Amino acid sequence: QVQFVESGGGLVQPGESLRLSCVASGSISSIYALGWFRQTPGKEPELVAFATANARKYVNNVEGRLFISRDNAEKTLTLQLNNLQPEDTAVYYCNVVVWVEHEPRPRNSWGRGTRVTVSS
Repeated sequence: QVQFVESGGGLVQPGESLRLSCVASGSISSIYALGWFRQTPGKEPELVAFATANARKYVNNVEGRLFISRDNAEKTLTLQLNNLQPEDTAVYYCNVVVWVEHEPRPRNSWGRGTRVTVSS
């Protein structure tokens, strides 16, 4: 099972940007969808964006501020976060995305994630 290591989080002020990176322990070329999830205290991780070989999709009205990219050769998944707002504060994880009864779900075990804190 491919494992992921996330990095790039930090403490920023509203309106600032961050670039999150995720490196896989093995090949991701055959994986259909890879996604970024985020988790706030007391809640399950929720999918914010995913990338296939030919498409990028965003959920929860983040499109326009978040940009996901995937590099199979480098085994990396990145998430550019622009115009960050306090509600973006969360721990961000990457994972394989699968659909169960039409709902996106993480498939592999979680990495440590990377924490993003947006505060003035």
